[in-house]
Amino acid sequence: MRLLKRLLLGLLALVLAGLLGLYLAKPTLTTRLVGLMIGEPGPQQTIAGGVVPALVVAADSERTIPADALDRIVAWGDTMDSHALLVWQGGALQLEHYYPGHSAQSITATQSMHKSVLAMLVGIAIDQGLIRSVEDTAATYIKEWAADERSRITIREMLQQASGIDFPGFTGLLEMTLGDDVEPFTFSRGIAEAPGAHFEYNNINPEVLGILLQRVSGKPYSQYLEENLWQYVSKDNGRVRIDSEQHGIPITFCCLDAPARSWLRFGLLHLDNGRVGDQQVVPAQWMRDIVTPSPANPNYGYFTWLGTKYEQVRRYNSKSSATVLHSEPFAAPDVIYFDGFGGQRVYVVPSRNLVIVHTGPMRQDWDDAILPNMIIRALP
Repeated sequence: MRLLKRLLLGLLALVLAGLLGLYLAKPTLTTRLVGLMIGEPGPQQTIAGGVVPALVVAADSERTIPADALDRIVAWGDTMDSHALLVWQGGALQLEHYYPGHSAQSITATQSMHKSVLAMLVGIAIDQGLIRSVEDTAATYIKEWAADERSRITIREMLQQASGIDFPGFTGLLEMTLGDDVEPFTFSRGIAEAPGAHFEYNNINPEVLGILLQRVSGKPYSQYLEENLWQYVSKDNGRVRIDSEQHGIPITFCCLDAPARSWLRFGLLHLDNGRVGDQQVVPAQWMRDIVTPSPANPNYGYFTWLGTKYEQVRRYNSKSSATVLHSEPFAAPDVIYFDGFGGQRVYVVPSRNLVIVHTGPMRQDWDDAILPNMIIRALP
């Protein structure tokens, strides 16, 4: 017991020494890292909700999914320590369940699900003429890329995660997520391979596109998102993280916070071809483009994952050990999904008129096949 205590004290001393060293080198990053551990997300900007059509909620007599199947789904979520589980099918909300300690107003950090919203916003900017074409080079709008090999990278290649930009690694990810001035690091990454050659999931791509949108619109990213997408989709406010009040750079590879119902409504845009009621919010052709398999990865469109080809173990990129298990193929051929690391998901299955939202703690044992297949197989 005495030896164990010494080992634990030694480990604690090493952690504290490491934090002290990091603090001396990067005080803001260290302070925010500690804050993140205790639930303080750092500086954010509010995205105001709008007046949106009410969600149709199925009465018990109108359920399209058997009650015992819904009970099994809820029970499974309990084993995963889930926060929220929503199921939309056949034009109505079939299940809306919040686990102990969570409610319809609760917000869970949904990690990279932001990317799939960013993809929609890029299409809106193209439709408005702020960006001429998805075939434009990013350097047309980002001067920091204009004088070197990055000048060849197109917006399409960035959306498809095939830009060839060097992967930032874990320390770089911390700098981008928690630093108080993210532009210098973001623009410091050079080319690792020819654009379009390979799929490499890389947070530099969405971060640069978020900066690009802020520049071409002449507005804070949160304002542009609110005015052109959020107010039509969500009645609840959202929040997007920024690096600092001084610089105001949005963190667009992650860190978009909203209640579960807001995420459901973003999934519904895929079922409704970009429409909300009578309003065409995202161009219908762009919604189809988002879910078109890319040449470098048939399971990826524009910042959105697809179930085109079965892979038992899905890798994000060649430089990271992060993977996701798919214990079996999806039970439908047209699954579309927003992927937030550790089990934050919006699954959309157009052929079954189905949207599923799951939020919860970050889990290393998430299996992407279980939840959608349970629900698909329960449908008549």
